[in-house]
Amino acid sequence: MTLSMPALILLIANLGLIWLLMAAPIGVRTIRMRRVLHDRPDRIWQAVHPLGRDALWYPQVISSEPDPATGRVVQRFAHSDRRGNPISRTLEVAEVSGPWSHAYDARVVEDSALDASFWRNYSERRIVGEAPGGTELVIEQTDRYRGLAFYVFRFFALRREVNALEGWLATGKVEQTGLFENPGTQILMAVISTLVLWPFFGLSADGLVFSSMLTGVIALHELGHLAAYRSFGHQTVRMIFIPLLGGLAIGSRPYNSRFEVAACALMGAGLSAFLVPVLAAAHSMALVQFAHQPIAGYILIFLLILSAFNLLNLLPMSRFDGGQVLRQVFPTQDGLLGGTFLVTAAILWAGWRIGIPSQALFGGLAVMALLSLSNRVSVKMREELDDMTGGERLFAGFGYYAALAIHAYGLIFACDLLFLR
Repeated sequence: MTLSMPALILLIANLGLIWLLMAAPIGVRTIRMRRVLHDRPDRIWQAVHPLGRDALWYPQVISSEPDPATGRVVQRFAHSDRRGNPISRTLEVAEVSGPWSHAYDARVVEDSALDASFWRNYSERRIVGEAPGGTELVIEQTDRYRGLAFYVFRFFALRREVNALEGWLATGKVEQTGLFENPGTQILMAVISTLVLWPFFGLSADGLVFSSMLTGVIALHELGHLAAYRSFGHQTVRMIFIPLLGGLAIGSRPYNSRFEVAACALMGAGLSAFLVPVLAAAHSMALVQFAHQPIAGYILIFLLILSAFNLLNLLPMSRFDGGQVLRQVFPTQDGLLGGTFLVTAAILWAGWRIGIPSQALFGGLAVMALLSLSNRVSVKMREELDDMTGGERLFAGFGYYAALAIHAYGLIFACDLLFLR
C-alpha cells in the first residue's frame, strides 16, 4: 500500500503537534512586550491605564469604569458572550511604585463568559517610564499554560495591541489590519500547507496532486464547520490554515448549548459525507462510460483522502470532532464509555478491513488513549451550556454514527479498488 507509510508519518506528526499545542505542560510563563513610543509618558499612561482619560482608544474595549462599591474596574468588550452580549470583566488594579513614571498591576476577579478558575494564575503589569527618544512601555502578562497554542495566541494579540497603540499615538486612529485573518493571507497559508505536505506523498507530480487534494479536503471540512456556525447565528466566521496541522474554523462567540457544540463539530465530517456517494458514482462513470482509467484512479485517491481524514477527525478523542460530539450526546460517564467503545471498535475494524497490521492499529489506539487522557483539561465556562433535548441527542448521536459509517464505507471502497484488486 503506497500511501500507508506517508499517512502513518503524517498522522504521528499531527498527533505530536496536537500534544505540543494543546496538552504539553508549559507551566508558568511571562510574556513581556517592550516598546519605545514617541510621545509623552503622561499621554501613554492615560491610554494604557483602565481608568485613564483615553482608556477607550482600543476599539475592542467599549467601556471601562470604576465600581463605586468595590473600587475595582469593570470593563466591557466588543467580543460577545454566549448570548450575544458584550463580555464584561472585573479587574483589581493596584498602583505600583518604582523608578518609573507610572505602573500598575492587575488581575481578573470576575468574567461574564469564563469561570473564575480560568484567571486563577493570570496577572498583568504595565509600566510607563522615560527613555531616550521617547517613552518606554513595558507590558508583562503571566499565566500558567498547558500547550503552546494559547501562549502563542496571547503573544501575537499583545503585539497587535502595542502596534495599534503606536499607530493611534501617531495618527489618532486605529488601523484594524487583521493581516493574519485576511483572505489573501489564508490563501497563502493554504499554498504553504500544500507544499509542506508534498514530501509526505513523494516529491513528484502525483505527490503534489495528492497534497493538493488533502488541502482541498481540509478546506471542505472547515467549510462544514463554518456553515454550522452561521446556522446558529454567528455573525462572523473565519477559517485559518495551519501548515501540517490542518485548518481551524472560528465563530464569533462561545457556544450557547450542547446541541450547538455537537452540531458544529459534526458538520465538518457531515458536509464531506455527502461527497462519498458522489465520488463513488463519479468513479464508476469515469471507468465504465468514459473508460478513462487515470481520472478514475485520481477520483479514488481523493475519496481515500477525504474518507481517511474525516474518519480520523471522528475519533473519540477530546480535541477531535468525534470526542466533542460524544461528550455532548452522552451525559453520563457510562454512556460516554459505551459510545467511545463502539466508535473505537468500528474504526479499528475499518483499519483491519483495509489491511493495516493489528500491531499498528493497537499501537495507534494506545497513543490516542494517552493523548485523550492528557487533553482532559479544558476551558470552563461561567455558566453551564443549555442541555440537549431527547430529540436533539438522538439527532446528533445518529448523525455522528451515520457520518462514521459513510466515511468508513468510502475508505473501504477506495482501498479495495486501489490496493486489493
